[in-house]
Amino acid sequence: MMMKIDSGSRLGPYEIVSRIGAGGMGEVWKATDTRLDRDVAIKILPAEFALSAQLKLRFEREAKAISQLNHPNICTLHDVGEQDGVGYLVMELLEGESLADRLTRGALPIEQVLKCGIEIASALDRAHHMGIVHRDLKPGNIWLTKSGAKLLDFGLAKSGIESTPRESEFDGMTQQKPLTQEGTIVGTYQYMSPEQISGEQVDARTDIFAFGAVLYEMLTGTAAFRGKNRTSIVAAIISGEPPPVSSIQPLTPPALERVIRTCLAKDPEDRWQTAHDAGLELEWIAQGGSQIGVAAPIAHRRRTRERVSWAIALAATLAALGFAAATLRLMRAPIPVLYASINPPSTATFNLLGENCGSLTISPDGRLVTFSAKDEKGTQTLWMRPLGEIAARPIAGTENASFPFWSPDSRFIAFFADGKLKKVDLTGAPALTICEVNTNPRSGSWNRDGIILFSPSSLAAIYKVSAAGGVAVPVTTLDRKAGETTHRWACFLPDGRHFLYMVGTHAAGTKSETNAIYIASIDSHEKSLLLRARSNAIYASGHLLYVRDRILVAQPFDSKALRFTGDPMPVVQEIRYETGFFRALFSVSDNGTLVYQSGSGNNNVPLTFFDRTGKVTEVLGEPSAYRGLSLSPDGRQVAEVIEDPGSGTTGIWLNGLSRHIRSRFSFGSADQSSPVWSPDGTRIVYSSVDGGTSKGIPDLYVKEVSGSGTEAPLVVDARVKTPTSWSSDGRLLAYDSTDFTSKTKSDIWIVPMTGDHKPFPFLHTKFEEGGAQFSPDGRWLAYNSDESGRVEVYIVPFPSGVGKWQVSSNGGGGAHWRSDGRELIYLGSDVNKLLAVPFEAKGGAVTIGTPIPLFDISLALAGDVSADHNRFLLAISPNARQNEPITLVTNWPATLHK
Repeated sequence: MMMKIDSGSRLGPYEIVSRIGAGGMGEVWKATDTRLDRDVAIKILPAEFALSAQLKLRFEREAKAISQLNHPNICTLHDVGEQDGVGYLVMELLEGESLADRLTRGALPIEQVLKCGIEIASALDRAHHMGIVHRDLKPGNIWLTKSGAKLLDFGLAKSGIESTPRESEFDGMTQQKPLTQEGTIVGTYQYMSPEQISGEQVDARTDIFAFGAVLYEMLTGTAAFRGKNRTSIVAAIISGEPPPVSSIQPLTPPALERVIRTCLAKDPEDRWQTAHDAGLELEWIAQGGSQIGVAAPIAHRRRTRERVSWAIALAATLAALGFAAATLRLMRAPIPVLYASINPPSTATFNLLGENCGSLTISPDGRLVTFSAKDEKGTQTLWMRPLGEIAARPIAGTENASFPFWSPDSRFIAFFADGKLKKVDLTGAPALTICEVNTNPRSGSWNRDGIILFSPSSLAAIYKVSAAGGVAVPVTTLDRKAGETTHRWACFLPDGRHFLYMVGTHAAGTKSETNAIYIASIDSHEKSLLLRARSNAIYASGHLLYVRDRILVAQPFDSKALRFTGDPMPVVQEIRYETGFFRALFSVSDNGTLVYQSGSGNNNVPLTFFDRTGKVTEVLGEPSAYRGLSLSPDGRQVAEVIEDPGSGTTGIWLNGLSRHIRSRFSFGSADQSSPVWSPDGTRIVYSSVDGGTSKGIPDLYVKEVSGSGTEAPLVVDARVKTPTSWSSDGRLLAYDSTDFTSKTKSDIWIVPMTGDHKPFPFLHTKFEEGGAQFSPDGRWLAYNSDESGRVEVYIVPFPSGVGKWQVSSNGGGGAHWRSDGRELIYLGSDVNKLLAVPFEAKGGAVTIGTPIPLFDISLALAGDVSADHNRFLLAISPNARQNEPITLVTNWPATLHK
């Protein structure tokens, strides 16, 4: 009877620590070599196979095969033994991940494919020289470590070239992880050569076929041979051809595609005859041999039947020299600087500005431009414009997307939507969730190791998460004492470890010393100041691009030494810049293409009154950069949140609507916003980041409208606070409260307006709740929540909180009660229109009517509605501002020398 293996078991001098995994040929455990005090991996024949003479023989064969191999890209065998009926191999413990696991995150960059392919070819060449054929080469048997790829699992290896597989060996082969679509059966036979499947003699060229299949999968992210079952896969291997690599990855060098095609030849005589030949081809491509577009030199196949005449060789040589000379002349010719415009789709309008905008990006390979647009129904989607095509098209699964960013291979685009960080494969696969995020996330960056950096909110540090999904963890820390309130616009540098990010404050405007761009690393907690700027920054083409005084500049930057090597030079004189978001609308590719939107710094618009049909009834007030509006209960005054163009901060002004006389209400050097009137119109509660116990954190203040008193602190703590509603009896104030260190996202809190003003939570869940509004009789509370997976409007009894009714059905927020409590108006996210909903409560019965669409306010920068729901005060952004064409510039670095 075999001994049971578990943590703490001993096999000779080896103490078992934990189970690593299992395959068809054995379980693998982590263990400690007690003699040499080192960690090792132990492969053990499973108990159910212990009585199988055939499997024991294969197990012993692996030991003998590996023991003959000594190569940096082959897993090292330390020892072999047997105890109490348990046979085992002791091998080096590898850190990293299998290629199969890496492929679950998509295709590898071409540079990594070449590096890994060269290493695998070298390992195979060593094994073949020792007379060993692996026969089970696949992604699951290749381990990716920091020192390079490692080939392992020689359980099916044969010494010599005389081996032929038995039918039973198909069933004993280890199963490969499913890497294709759901329902597809995959396994080792996806990588088997035609002769191996047919039971014919196999040799080193069998491994070369599998090597080609692995290269194909690394480049495309999909298996070369696919089918619904084993029979269809076998048929594809024997008689079918996989789609060309270039049809999936258009930037694949032709020479690399030729290497793979030759590996996958049906006839072993037509393949590369040695792994050494294939490896040499890959080395040539990696050294730049494919960059001039010439096919790779054909390696000598060591077959006498392929002798070529000297005349043909000479003609080919002369032709090649002529072509090379012409190519070199083209290469010396300067790349032209071209300017082009991208207009919004004929059926949609750009949506590049604001909180939930889709921003503007270009893929790293420079082939695809994405932007956000709203169609005729008001649906916001990311659109993709291939530069080789005339029209743009929407990207499925990107509804409500904001702040997108690309994977380094230009295959995936990541974005934020519905409280989640998501990614979508542009080949047409559905969007997948990477992780949860808080409110108001900010854009991120994706490196070649599958690590994503992003800001989960506008008032948070930089976090990292695996692109495959998982829990996000912080990599930077806000220095609250220094007034830091935001870390955003993370951007990886070429080494994939260091990154740029902006440190900002909402407390002192654009000129604050706190606003700066730093360099940090995902491997340490240290950071270094690079320059003072209030801007997103991107590294490209040897320069750092960022904004100074609304001018896009490029400054020479050494990405290895992490320092500037020259002075900033202007690229775009007047670029669209959003002060409130600390960013400009531009993006650059790796091949020197720039996209941006121009725009003056003047964001001023007038105030306009509309009726319920959307008809303009009055235009009033001085044009300003409005960021918020709040009508007084009697409708005679409006509290206006206005951005200062010089400092970038917001302040609150009072405007008497009868005479249109504006007077300053709040004072200070920091942001004041979100004014809420008392029911009698004598006081206003608002958010301010001036003072308080935490620099840069908005606290709640209250102040008399008459100006007779000074502002008084109402709620001061380390949570971000936004007032939303004052109860009609004047006793309570509802506000949004967010602690970004907790797991509850935004919650709804209540603070008494009399007595000790001690706040307490009312809705405190794992979901995002906010925008609370007291009903006129104080018995109900309308609010927003994302508990259904998207933000909807709900009503809950107050103060009991027992029971709940959903008001919106297709997304919505910003609810407002009519003065008689019999109607709610909210903004429907599916139609970007205001909707009116009848509401009635009699006894314990609640009746919510059918939403009635009013009019589109998708271009509103700020707004409020009168108590009777008959007048709507809005600050509307002109269509032309959003729809100004996107400018595209090829070879933008050449413009610096004009």
